[in-house]
Amino acid sequence: MNSVQPNVLDPSSLAGLKLQTREGSPEANKAVAQQFEAMFLQIVLKTMRESIPQDGMLESEGTKLFQGMHDQQLAQLMSRTGGIGLAQVVERQLNGTSIPRLPTYDLKGPAQAGAAAASAAGAAPQLGAPYSGAAQGFVTQVWPQAQQAAASLGVPPHFLVAQAALETGWGKSVIQRADGSTSYNLFNIKAGRDWQGEVVEARTTEYENGRAVERVERFRAYGSYAESFQDYTRLIGQNSRYAGVRGQSDGDAFARALQQGGYATDPAYADKLSRIINGNTLRQGLQASAR
Repeated sequence: MNSVQPNVLDPSSLAGLKLQTREGSPEANKAVAQQFEAMFLQIVLKTMRESIPQDGMLESEGTKLFQGMHDQQLAQLMSRTGGIGLAQVVERQLNGTSIPRLPTYDLKGPAQAGAAAASAAGAAPQLGAPYSGAAQGFVTQVWPQAQQAAASLGVPPHFLVAQAALETGWGKSVIQRADGSTSYNLFNIKAGRDWQGEVVEARTTEYENGRAVERVERFRAYGSYAESFQDYTRLIGQNSRYAGVRGQSDGDAFARALQQGGYATDPAYADKLSRIINGNTLRQGLQASAR
């Protein structure tokens, strides 16, 4: 659906947004979801701008005006090219679909945050930060399996917990089977031609030549989280593309090695993973689960 993106803070645009939701078509729902996310991102950027001192020699009402216009365009662009995943969640709810909508992944997984917005505004909020209780529960649930897998790969176990958190939204968006049960696929590994196990389908967004393309793809399904970690260990441990991942003790280097190996098509995947590895949410979850 090709259309001119409206001013997300214009009252008349909000009225149009309300009218579009009544149409109910998938195209209209997609446009509504993208505009809703653009509104949210615009507010985030505005709030972040206001938190930065603005009394320099080059500050004026004119620069603030152009800066606001730039942020508005950035918010609209991000909402059309993957954004932070909010539009996909809203669209899924509007369509009433049972197929999970997962942001950006290539052979292995999605990325769920707006690194571009953070870098543009000069600050980086914690990605996909859930309530501390949710983070603690997720860390506690997967920590034993992460330790075993990490020992095989020669990496710190919290790196794997961070990647699983990024891939699944701290366990809240694990791909489901047709009957609604979990696939236990913590790393969103696809089911290629050589896969002999169970398969589930999920809708995904991938980047091709810098453009977001939506598809329904086949993913591997397991009987437990332990099986998911074991399969991830085989993938990373046996594929030469991920030689730089194995034995890596630096979180940023671990994330970059995954992206360089082709784990995800999202150009910001490494940055998003790095911020979770180094972020307060994971740190607090680890501390709470260790008590």
